Amino acid sequence: MADIFTVTAPLRVRLPSGDSKVVAELCKHPHGLVMFDLYWQENPKQSIHLLEGEIRGEGPWKIADHIFYVLGCNGTDADLATDYSHWQHWLREHHQHYPNPQQIQQLAQSAGDERLLTRQLGWL
Repeated sequence: MADIFTVTAPLRVRLPSGDSKVVAELCKHPHGLVMFDLYWQENPKQSIHLLEGEIRGEGPWKIADHIFYVLGCNGTDADLATDYSHWQHWLREHHQHYPNPQQIQQLAQSAGDERLLTRQLGWL
């Protein structure tokens, strides 16, 4: 497949608990990657996750006991595909209130530093 940061298809992640969820945003970080949950802006301190370590694979991708896959549709990941569809609808309806890519990258770079993240969240 490809470098996880070049994939344009929606992604899902299998968590160490075995649960899966859709990824809203994914950004490079000096210590690994930063994953944003759907609707992360409602509770950013709980919904922005720094995953530290080396990213392995070309799809699926593994890092810090998390496994990332391209989101399947048509029955493969039906519930998650529905969650993603609702997220896309929310983004279309509220795009003016959603941070731009540079702001999201700034947030991602501050992940792992509570004070810096709090300061960055001031514009949300």
